[in-house]
Formats: sequence, structure tokens, C-alpha cells
Amino acid sequence: MTHRGLFVGLTTLDFIYLSDRPLQANQKILAQDYLTVAGGPATNAAVAFNYFGNQSSLLSVLGKHPLTALIKSDLTQQGVALVDLIPDKIDIPPVSSIIVTATTGERSIISLNAVKSQANPEIVAPDLLTNIDLVLLDGHQLAVSLKLAAIAKTRQIPVILDGGSWKPGLEELLVQVDYAICSANFYPPPCQQIEDVFDFLQDCGIKYIAVTQGEQAIRYREQDHNSTIPVPVIKPVDTLGAGDIFHGAFCHYILQENFPTALKLAAKVASRSCLSFGTRSWLGQ
Repeated sequence: MTHRGLFVGLTTLDFIYLSDRPLQANQKILAQDYLTVAGGPATNAAVAFNYFGNQSSLLSVLGKHPLTALIKSDLTQQGVALVDLIPDKIDIPPVSSIIVTATTGERSIISLNAVKSQANPEIVAPDLLTNIDLVLLDGHQLAVSLKLAAIAKTRQIPVILDGGSWKPGLEELLVQVDYAICSANFYPPPCQQIEDVFDFLQDCGIKYIAVTQGEQAIRYREQDHNSTIPVPVIKPVDTLGAGDIFHGAFCHYILQENFPTALKLAAKVASRSCLSFGTRSWLGQ
């Protein structure tokens, strides 16, 4: 069965380089390989969701700078439907430069988020949620996300939060969230430990919470029950985008499985994505 998901947030243009070692200060090195693809949490999740035969719509800021043609080409090839929040924007889109160390699969990233590309929520039409089965928000378009989450709540459409890191104003959004899937770097103030994060999110009314920790076990809380899920043991080639891919896979599985099973299956997909270079190679496996 084909499902339809709306993915809201950041889109970047990623320049990804594969290196035999990390880059040091004042050093010039030759890359072993390179890729240029669209990136960003909601964007990569939308691509992953489509991998399962679903239909993703990506609500993001693209604009008409010449570099956006590269983004649009990649996402069109992946079958992602694009809804541009500021189609007349002429500024350069956020660009990420990424170095992946071949020996460890670890990555170093310098990028710009959506701070300079915030859209006006007044342009968001309620019909964007027509026939949508779920909404994923990465928090980078907060005002737009607040409006869409409120509409989704009234229509009983599940809202998933990709909590990569804490962003000011997220506390307003959390009360509309059904599933919070966070990284180990997500610490709302004044949380200091993962247990604090669970308590904070539960106090916001979220019943399904998970924290991913890279190669370590996923910790989750379902209702008042705490548990863990081990992740597959692999030798990673590239960990870039694994969390985003996890979210896209979770969105697929949660529409047909219970919470812990969806987490477990999404972890398998994310781990598989780490076995090849870049955020697209795994799609052909």
C-alpha cells in the first residue's frame, strides 16, 4: 500500500568528499570520491520514505538561485514532490561541505541551516494535508511547522518530530507532536541527561519517545515503559545522513507496525545506508 507523507524543514545542497583521513588545519588533501546531492534532515527523510514505494511531498525553501537546479534535479530523480515556500527567493541556498573519513565512516560538516530562510506561515494552505498519512517536522521551519502541526492534530494525522538538536521555540511545537525521535544531542533546557529528556517530552504530552545514539542501543519510552533496542553491528563506510534515513524509514514502518518494531526496522535500514558512500548509494541495494 502506498502512503503519502509531508516532510517539512531544511533543504541544503551537499558537497560530499570521501577522504582517507580527516582534514587538518592548513592542510590540502585529495579526495578519493565526491558527490553533489540534496541534503537536510527532512529532505533525506523524504527520499528514504519514497524508497519504500510511498509518495513524499517536501515542504521547504528552495528559491530560484542557479544552484537550486541541482537540488531540484536530484529530488525529482528520487520521486520527491517539491513545494517551495519561497519560490522567488534569489539568494544562494544553504550549502554543506562534508568530509567523510573512509577508515571510520565518520563525517565532518560545515553548513548553514534555515535561519536566513524562514517562511511566512500565512502562505501555508490547509489543503497541503489533504490525503496525507503523516507529517514529519525537523524544526527548521518552525512557524510553518506550528501551523501545519495544529491542522494535522485536528485531522488526527500523526506528527513526527526529528529532534536533531534543540532549537528555540520548539517548546510550542512539542505539544502537537505524537512521536519524538531525537538524537543524543537533543537537550531541551534545562535537561542534562537522557532521562531528563524523556521526562521533559512526556510532560509535553508526547507518548512515544526515542533517542538514537549512533552505534549504541536506541533508548525509547512508550507510554510509561522504558526499554532499549540494539542496532546492527557494522563496519561503517559513511555515517552521513543515517539519522535522516532512520526517520524516513520510521515514517514508513510506523504506519503498519507498533512503536518498538518500527524503531527496530528503521535501525536496520539506517545501518545498511552506512555501508556505502553518500546518502543515495544505499537506495540501489
